Amino acid sequence: MTTTSTNDFTFRFQTSIMDEVRKLVEEEGTTLDQFINAAVAEKLAALRQFAYFEERAKGADREAFREFLENGGGNEPPREGDELPEGWMSRRQARQLRQPKP
Repeated sequence: MTTTSTNDFTFRFQTSIMDEVRKLVEEEGTTLDQFINAAVAEKLAALRQFAYFEERAKGADREAFREFLENGGGNEPPREGDELPEGWMSRRQARQLRQPKP
């Protein structure tokens, strides 16, 4: 059996944030403690993931990557399911559509 130790802390939240958290906790059917633990765990995971990719990027061969991209990403043809969804557009295309024309 695994035991988990706990530590008690007092936090001060802005009223508006606490109101939103209470609503969400009630909607989700969980407790405030569970919500805060999950939120902190998610933040820690995100920070660790960022550090992991940052470390991996240090050893990257940027020139080889640039060459890979310039050569079309390799010789393998697209596979079934690689198609873009109908109506898909890049962020740049979407931004251009939203910008007013001079």
